[in-house]
Amino acid sequence: MKRIVAIVLALAMLFALAACAAEVKDEPKTDDPAPQTDPEPTPEPEPTTDPTTEPSTEPEPAPEPVNVRVASLKGPTTMGIVALRDKAEKGETFDSYTFDMQTDASAVAAQVVAGEADIALVPANLAAVLYKRTECGVAVIDINTLGVLYCVTGDESITSVKDLAGKTVVLTGQGTTPEYSLRYLLEKNGVTDCELEFKSEATEVAAVLAADPTKIAVLPQPFATVAQVQNTELHEAFSLSDEWDAVSDGSRMVTGVTIVRKAFLEEHPEAVARFLEEHAASAAAENADKAALIVKYGIIEKEPVANKALPKCGIVCISGDEMKAALSGYLGVLYAADPTSVGGTLPADDFYYVG
Repeated sequence: MKRIVAIVLALAMLFALAACAAEVKDEPKTDDPAPQTDPEPTPEPEPTTDPTTEPSTEPEPAPEPVNVRVASLKGPTTMGIVALRDKAEKGETFDSYTFDMQTDASAVAAQVVAGEADIALVPANLAAVLYKRTECGVAVIDINTLGVLYCVTGDESITSVKDLAGKTVVLTGQGTTPEYSLRYLLEKNGVTDCELEFKSEATEVAAVLAADPTKIAVLPQPFATVAQVQNTELHEAFSLSDEWDAVSDGSRMVTGVTIVRKAFLEEHPEAVARFLEEHAASAAAENADKAALIVKYGIIEKEPVANKALPKCGIVCISGDEMKAALSGYLGVLYAADPTSVGGTLPADDFYYVG
């Protein structure tokens, strides 16, 4: 009997173990990897139609050439652009240019006021006067000539501004740089009894010297050199630039500047920038090359004379902050001596275009 009970218990235990094994076999293993499923496709971003963020596929429009009307005064200011004029006439510049050279500064001023010139090369103080006359309608873009004025005479007693006391000086440029520069120097040297006699053109002054070499004249280059070549009795008594440096507390003498009508500048800033580049290259051209062109354009009759005069003509192309510093200092000196010389008031900052 005991043996039968033992067998029954053993069989019950076997059935229980078998049932447990079956349960374990049917449970999923917890360390098995999760079943793999295909991921949902990521939707493509919608193409944007915002024109401010979408890069343009259209090419930039090509710049269009501009016809630039340039007026200048016969003398060093024009001498600095003869190489540009030659290039333009050969069709070697991007823009086209129309050049008009005058012998009287007032004629150039009239063209600017009437809107008949886009760019003009004028005496430094006249630029300030035009700024006021056009109601701030012009701006200076560069200095084209520094000191070019010389006292020419056959009188050996004249060696400085102080020696002009009691004398009469013949000159051009009434109401412009020559007059105001000389008056400033006379005042600084305490000369109160020097008479100024004005002529409309430098050739008229040269004719006075040719008739009487003892006369005293102030002439710009190249006319000062021309007069001496034509009459060996004449000599350069002194340079007004040297006299200026002696009394002006560090400011520079500025003879000519280049101005642009602001309306033209606003409409064609790229053309003005190109002109500045061309002007700088023209001013820096070799003197030998410029001399032939100076004769070609009727500024001086003979090339050897042009070659002799060029080193004394102060031809430059100074722009940007350097231009502003030099010109504002010069105009400040003139204003202190005579406010009417710059139009009654000094120009504001918008007079100086520094790029």
